[in-house]
Amino acid sequence: MTFCNFSKHPIFMDNLSPLHHLNPYSHQNPKRNHMLPKSLPPSSISLPIPDTHSPPSSPIQFSPPKVSPFFHPFDEFNELTTLNSVKEMHAQMVKNPKNVNFTTIDGTMMRNYLEFGDFVSAIKVFFVGFARNYLLYNSFVEEFESFGGDPFEILVVFNELHSKGVEFDSKAFTFILKICMALKDLCVGLEIHACFIKKGFHDDVHLNCALINFYEKCWSIDKANQVFYETPNQEDFLWNTIVMANLRSEKWKNALELFGNMQRVSAKATPGLIVKMLQACGKLRALDEGKQLHGYALRFGLVSNTRVCNSIISMYSRNKRFKLAKSVFDSMEVCNRNLSSWNSIISSYTVDGCLSDAFDIIVKEMECSGIKPDIITWNSVMLGYVLQGSFEMVLTSFRSLCNAGFKPDSCSVTSALKAIIELGFFKLGKEIHGYIMKSNLNCDVYACTTLVDMYVKNDCLEKAHAVFRHAKNKNVCTWNSLISGYSYKGLFGDAEKLLNQMEEEGIKPDLVTWNCLVSGYSMGGRIEEALAVMNQIKSSGITPDVVSWTALISGCSQNGKYTDALKVFSQSQAENVKPNLTTICSLLCACAGPSLLKKGEEIHCFSMKLGIVDDIYVATALIDMYSKAGKLEVAHNVFSKIQEKTLPCWNCMMMGYAIHGHGEEVMILYDKMRDKRIRPDAITFTALLSGCKNSGLVDEGWKYFDSMQEDYNIIPTIEHYCCMVDLLGKAGFLDEASDFIKTMPIKPDASIWGALLTSCRIHKNIKLAEVAAEKLFKMEPKNSANYVLMMNLYSSLNQWDDVERLKRSMITLAVKSPPVWSWTQVNQSIHVFSTYGKPHPEEGEIYFELYRLISEIRNLGYVADLNCVCQNIDDNEKEKVLLSHTEKLAMVYGVMKMKGGSPIRVVKNTRICRDCHTVAKYISLARNCEILLRDYGRFHHFKDGKCACNDCW
Repeated sequence: MTFCNFSKHPIFMDNLSPLHHLNPYSHQNPKRNHMLPKSLPPSSISLPIPDTHSPPSSPIQFSPPKVSPFFHPFDEFNELTTLNSVKEMHAQMVKNPKNVNFTTIDGTMMRNYLEFGDFVSAIKVFFVGFARNYLLYNSFVEEFESFGGDPFEILVVFNELHSKGVEFDSKAFTFILKICMALKDLCVGLEIHACFIKKGFHDDVHLNCALINFYEKCWSIDKANQVFYETPNQEDFLWNTIVMANLRSEKWKNALELFGNMQRVSAKATPGLIVKMLQACGKLRALDEGKQLHGYALRFGLVSNTRVCNSIISMYSRNKRFKLAKSVFDSMEVCNRNLSSWNSIISSYTVDGCLSDAFDIIVKEMECSGIKPDIITWNSVMLGYVLQGSFEMVLTSFRSLCNAGFKPDSCSVTSALKAIIELGFFKLGKEIHGYIMKSNLNCDVYACTTLVDMYVKNDCLEKAHAVFRHAKNKNVCTWNSLISGYSYKGLFGDAEKLLNQMEEEGIKPDLVTWNCLVSGYSMGGRIEEALAVMNQIKSSGITPDVVSWTALISGCSQNGKYTDALKVFSQSQAENVKPNLTTICSLLCACAGPSLLKKGEEIHCFSMKLGIVDDIYVATALIDMYSKAGKLEVAHNVFSKIQEKTLPCWNCMMMGYAIHGHGEEVMILYDKMRDKRIRPDAITFTALLSGCKNSGLVDEGWKYFDSMQEDYNIIPTIEHYCCMVDLLGKAGFLDEASDFIKTMPIKPDASIWGALLTSCRIHKNIKLAEVAAEKLFKMEPKNSANYVLMMNLYSSLNQWDDVERLKRSMITLAVKSPPVWSWTQVNQSIHVFSTYGKPHPEEGEIYFELYRLISEIRNLGYVADLNCVCQNIDDNEKEKVLLSHTEKLAMVYGVMKMKGGSPIRVVKNTRICRDCHTVAKYISLARNCEILLRDYGRFHHFKDGKCACNDCW
């Protein structure tokens, strides 16, 4: 027989050396050059054998010295100083075998040959005495490698001996197969397989077990399964081996099926196999199969095995059956509980989220059992606190771990860093970074990846890159962490460069890598680039998952590209991607932005179909969507059905009432929330102050503003100050608003001066308006809304020279007003009315109906507010200009098309003018209809000639 190997040069059968040929590379002390050449030319057949230039010799013979009949080899071994002396001693023992224990002598001689670098002779001693040495094969290989031997040399010598006619039994072939498996030498293994079939060893169970393991590691699990099915004598050992091989290859279904067949033929599983099967059931969340394994363990008395019991506890924990895990733990004999048992039950408590309640009790029970927590115990505790969001407790446990005398390991520092990221304690993070460097944990890929993530989330990309650059071990997660940092920061060039570098270093980007880029581009509003990355994902052979699509949908929604978000969702559905909670929330956000009620209702139905409508995040998104779509009652119904209301739920519902001008309802909800002992945050007070400003509740607004710091130690942000300026200004307290701005502890921004300017226009305070406008023209020189507000104010006071001056300034600065539009939805169609673009196809009919309505409401007392036109033209022309306002056209079209008393819903991208506000009130009275109009800042609900805003806008 000859063997072939993919990495060695050919040596044919007629070139094989004699059996006794020794290693020519070293005949002196092994500390010198005793290694075989490692780099040999590639080949497709036959193993190389030792150098054939050595002089030929006769069959096995040594030149023995004279020895006494009672020779004891160990007495002379200390005198062996050269390789030749070892050979002579060996020859003496072979010639005078009387009173020689060859089992002992073989081991001693093998070691002597190894010490002098004669690896070939050591291997030959091992194989010649294989019948008595085979039990030592593990220790032989370990010692062989420790002296610098190449395991491939064992195959070379075996080939030589076999070629010379030395007969080997099945145990030797089993050993050689294990060497082939260790070397991943498929070619030689295949020849071994063919050889022992010829020799009739194909029904040897142990040999077939070795063959199964060899094929599983070096070829495929399918070939391993084929060996099993073709083996006639399927004993218990073979069943255990094939099931274990499938588990290692993560062929879970095959493993479970084989285990079932194993039971049908009454083959007995080893405790080790049961442990691995239970671990697989935990990973797969296969509770039913795990329960069957538990039953098997009970039936065959394996529950007395501590490892089996620990695995059962872990399996139930992973399947979220914590009571069953606890009952298994309680059923264990106290003497059988080891540290691993306690760690398993602690892990169960951590996943269950009740660790904080039970930890002290568990520790006391452990101490009573004479078992002290180890580093794994503390790591489990820390991980549990991370999972349940108790990040302060993570750091407390980390200190306790250190105080107990344990040295934090990779798991410890990873959990601590995760808590630091969430808490923002980056100074402590730097200290842990120092510890990682001192403890050589910078070699640990998990610790380094979390460290990179910490610096990324602390907006320290330079430090993150420094940690990344010096990391000794990097996996795909490490690369992904830094790529995500660059992507979210908008540094796409750096992210792409890192991606290319990653591929150059042989690390293939995974889906998470691509998703980082998709998310970064989407959040940055660069939707085209995000779509290009999606195409790259597909071209790389990876299928975009729900995270990829959701990132794209969310990015579109956050950047105001609501229609694109819905189109992307439709595309994902065409590709059979099942949406998750985040997808639904992003879609509801896309519907809430432009008040797309019909689409929002469809998404609501879709979430019910998916069975996720009761999820707290989906419910909160539904409240937001219905509130912004004008369905406040439906929003409140969703809110009232939530059993465990979170702070975001309360905030969302309060903000819904606020934008509709229901300030009193906002305050009622706030009181109910406090009764539930839920602590308000900054967003809560934004909702409260918005409700007050939209309802003109000045005193209440002051009360809540003062309460922020006094009662809750919440420092007001620019949003809170803006609400107060708006509240005071619109209520007519312009001087107070101006003084309030002067005493602000933070610098006023454009929103503050914009709120003051809007109030000045309402109350025609030209002096303060010019102060505010001057600030705004410097802060936002290209914002046309500021110029339009001042022109409206000047025109209402007939200061036409100032109007023309502002128009000239706009031309000089190239300031252009964006298109003004309004839209209304009729059935499933959205009808847009804009100051730019094509006119509506039914424009003639719309204007005809508008003239009729204007004539009708004039009889009810309507008088056009000509001050809303900032053009120096006659009154008739001003009335014509007022009739062309987009919100009027949208309302009239709704009147024309809406049937059955449905509310007319209009969305406008700028603030509604006073004349259109008045017209809407009269139309609701004349046609007995409801009009819901959402403008740039709030909702207006017109009914019976009144608006819910009480003209406080």
